[in-house]
Amino acid sequence: LNTADVSGPRDKTPTPLEQTQGSLIYGRVAGVAVGSQWNGRIVDQGRDFLTVPEPGTGFSYGLATLHRGTLGTTQNQSAKLIRRYPDTAYEAHGNYAIQYSLTMPLENTSNEARTVVVTVETPLRREAKDQGLRFLQPPGPQMNFRGTVRLRYNDDRGLPQTTFVHLVQRRGQQGDPLITLQMKPQERRFVQFDFLYPPDATPPQVLTVKTLQQ
Repeated sequence: LNTADVSGPRDKTPTPLEQTQGSLIYGRVAGVAVGSQWNGRIVDQGRDFLTVPEPGTGFSYGLATLHRGTLGTTQNQSAKLIRRYPDTAYEAHGNYAIQYSLTMPLENTSNEARTVVVTVETPLRREAKDQGLRFLQPPGPQMNFRGTVRLRYNDDRGLPQTTFVHLVQRRGQQGDPLITLQMKPQERRFVQFDFLYPPDATPPQVLTVKTLQQ
């Protein structure tokens, strides 16, 4: 396996991680990655809850952010590789088959009801955070994400719900609402988001929370 010509033709050689200028080639992932889960609790800094955004605005949490594609967060979520073929990717960008489990303890801190939606989106890969996330209209022809996500939450009647959604998104595509919550003033609602990062997906994606205009 180390010396035989068992797989070809070889892909392009990846760009070294220390190179920050010029063209960027990630290369194919061919190695042993560290870890199998990405767990997180998304809250306001210094608090135990996540304040829902003002009407007409939203915020996003990166999914499978990567080297020179952290969307301005500086957080590279690509798993480290403890073994790799010399001419393949330096990191496990895309984190294929890694389980993401994120908890959002949402809180409506206002004195008015809010309509809150949760979605997944596929913005353009970039490093800077100026002007926020960027999308294409219409989306590009490349199929960047195809997989199933799970959301668990209590609905507007207080009943526990589990929703599975199979998503198909192209490059630069904004997402449609996966769940919609009618949150009362001062109400708190937990949302649990899980998925296995699907093979052949192209990172990054984002988990987005928006409050609709009244």
